[in-house]
Amino acid sequence: MDSVPTAPDDRTGRARIRDAALRRFGDDGVDGTSLRVIADDAGVSPALVVHHFGSKAGLVRDCDEHVVATTRRAKQQAMATGAGLDALGSLREAEASRPLLRYLARRLVDHSPQVATLVDELVTDAQAYLATGEDTGMIRPTSDPWGRAAVLTIWSLGALVLHEHVARLLGADLTEDTAGLVAYSRPAVEVLGSGVFTEDIAASLQAAYDDLAQVPAPDASTDQHPPHLTAEPPPGIG
Repeated sequence: MDSVPTAPDDRTGRARIRDAALRRFGDDGVDGTSLRVIADDAGVSPALVVHHFGSKAGLVRDCDEHVVATTRRAKQQAMATGAGLDALGSLREAEASRPLLRYLARRLVDHSPQVATLVDELVTDAQAYLATGEDTGMIRPTSDPWGRAAVLTIWSLGALVLHEHVARLLGADLTEDTAGLVAYSRPAVEVLGSGVFTEDIAASLQAAYDDLAQVPAPDASTDQHPPHLTAEPPPGIG
């Protein structure tokens, strides 16, 4: 029996190199990956990698930009869909982006200025697509769009960094299979959709935090702090 021919890879050499780098960086980390290995994976010469990206640092920047752009596009499309969002379709798209999730899980623990830029861009994009979600009726309005975007982004990225613990606690790995996304997303959607605190407690806490926000910062040269700034947080906070 004749073998089925393999479909040609019609991606550009630059895209093949970037995708190979995303997989390698996600599996072995940036420091543990050489340009030669990436070139071998992409089926190109190391010289072509340098030609397109200049250096490994340039390749990493390109990977960061690709992850940000891909995330922005997917989230914006989902929020623009509104009530007609296809949950199963979203999971299938997430499955296809698995290398990006593994890349982020590794990349975020690198304490470099470039990672700060990556996170900032993800938060900025989140503010924009969450606003779209408000327009389409998917997302409740907020008095603090930037704060909401920052908190939700940090929660999501934190889950990726701690994906091994997510797997240990929920039985599936976010970076490995769709089951991991479902195991994490079901309780996450319940929390985000229904909340945790009762309305009265939430209103009370919000009022307290609004009051705290109006208190001038204490003088760092003294150990004297207003009593309400040193009180224990309410149960379930902090």
